[in-house]
Amino acid sequence: MANEPEVGRRWLLLIYRVPSQSSKARVAVWRDLKRLGALYLQQAVCVLPDREDLRAALERVRERIDELDGSSHFFVLDDVDDREQRQMLDGFRANSAKEYDEIVEECETKFFKEIEFERYRENYTFEEAEEIRQDLEKLRRWLRKVEARDWIGAPGRDHARERVAECERLLEEFEADVAERVGEAG
Repeated sequence: MANEPEVGRRWLLLIYRVPSQSSKARVAVWRDLKRLGALYLQQAVCVLPDREDLRAALERVRERIDELDGSSHFFVLDDVDDREQRQMLDGFRANSAKEYDEIVEECETKFFKEIEFERYRENYTFEEAEEIRQDLEKLRRWLRKVEARDWIGAPGRDHARERVAECERLLEEFEADVAERVGEAG
């Protein structure tokens, strides 16, 4: 357990409540916590590793909860038994692995297909290449965010990196074809 990457034995626990009449408020808080990589133990109860950056971020989430007329309780857990520790680590690992799988799926079902479709349409324009490059940048940002909150070293990281690299290779080939065809036409 002590060998888990970047995760110690101390945890930050947040229990919160936001007014039930505002689903928008509940979703906003949930998104903030999801971006941080929080693991939900049950509805409105989540944990994060005890790290200074996460403490500061949780304080901002608590401020938002207060602004939404909600309430929150914050605890530092430093005596978590091995079973619970394993369950939390497994939960974090599963969350990150799922996100890596989603990135791979995005590459394979959307990005690869988009380039294939534009080739089929023979839509070799700089504008189209730029749109696809923006999609690649979104994938890269998403991967960086997932890696930043993958404190456990979840499975799937390398595969996601490989698929994003494959997206880049396909785009570079497409851009080369665009440059060649536009040059021929010009």
